[in-house]
Amino acid sequence: MKKYDVTGIGNALVDIEFKVTDQFFWDNKVEKGLMTLVDEERQNALMSVIDTAEAKKQCGGSAANTVIAVSQFGGNSYYCCKVANDELGKFFVQDMKDSGVDNNLNPEKLEEGITGKCLVMVTDDSERTMNTFLGITQNFSVKDVNEAAIKDSKYLFIEGYLVTSPNGKEAMMHAKKTAESAGTKVALTFSDPAMVKYFKANFEDVIGPSVDLLFANEEEAMLFTGKDNILEAREELKKAAKHFIITQGKNGAMIFDGDTFIDIEPYKTTAIDSNGAGDMFAGAFMYGITNGHSYASSGKLASMASSKIVSQFGPRLKWHEAKEVLARLNP
Repeated sequence: MKKYDVTGIGNALVDIEFKVTDQFFWDNKVEKGLMTLVDEERQNALMSVIDTAEAKKQCGGSAANTVIAVSQFGGNSYYCCKVANDELGKFFVQDMKDSGVDNNLNPEKLEEGITGKCLVMVTDDSERTMNTFLGITQNFSVKDVNEAAIKDSKYLFIEGYLVTSPNGKEAMMHAKKTAESAGTKVALTFSDPAMVKYFKANFEDVIGPSVDLLFANEEEAMLFTGKDNILEAREELKKAAKHFIITQGKNGAMIFDGDTFIDIEPYKTTAIDSNGAGDMFAGAFMYGITNGHSYASSGKLASMASSKIVSQFGPRLKWHEAKEVLARLNP
């Protein structure tokens, strides 16, 4: 028996989420709907014009949200990341502890620097726009990868955002090789269309012959495969992944279980914030498949959980909400 259901690797960021109007983007020259990497000066300039008193702060980053979801549903998870010895770094360490996620962070030995921050701007149409200053997490490298945790996990979960830096890409490939040598399955998420658009070759290097499980939305799937419709894209994805999930927003999702496609129905909800929906889908799904549920059942759980996430502000469920979603799956 392995100790962990999922070990994740990714950029450790403190999410600062707030509501904005489209006029805010126009006034501040922000490209809507994408994750954009910015320097500290640019991020500070944006923070100077927002009402931080109304902002919601919690530890985040794509893979962090996913492993926290695994934990909230009752699974065991571990996270490899990098934060600095500053106020936000210590906040991140405590939030991870409170979320029940083991990790590689020693609060007594954090490096000097600046912890990464992600400004998550949410508009009335529920779309999320992110401006991210990576800070010390841009130095995440092979030495931050806990090989023992990966070997003692059923799955390694790799965040696609790491692909932007040479050391991040090296860490992704090292973690994947470590997992494969130990019989740990490998899951990868593309994370954002911009990552696929600008770093496709890096993803191809990381994926190699294939991964066990791939998470993508429709746009990412088509960008990666070079196809202009989802039916052709899903056939092409079979070359890159043994199993995969293509999320389709309000239309649910499709799962390839290695043999057939399974359509996952959406759950009716009123969307107010799409931030974290894909991370929650991945976390709920991975909890399911590592705890005795079928692909179809895990997809149903993931769809229920992500529909709950988009109906509220913020990328994370409360503990009792996760238990309520799970109870709906197993009445």
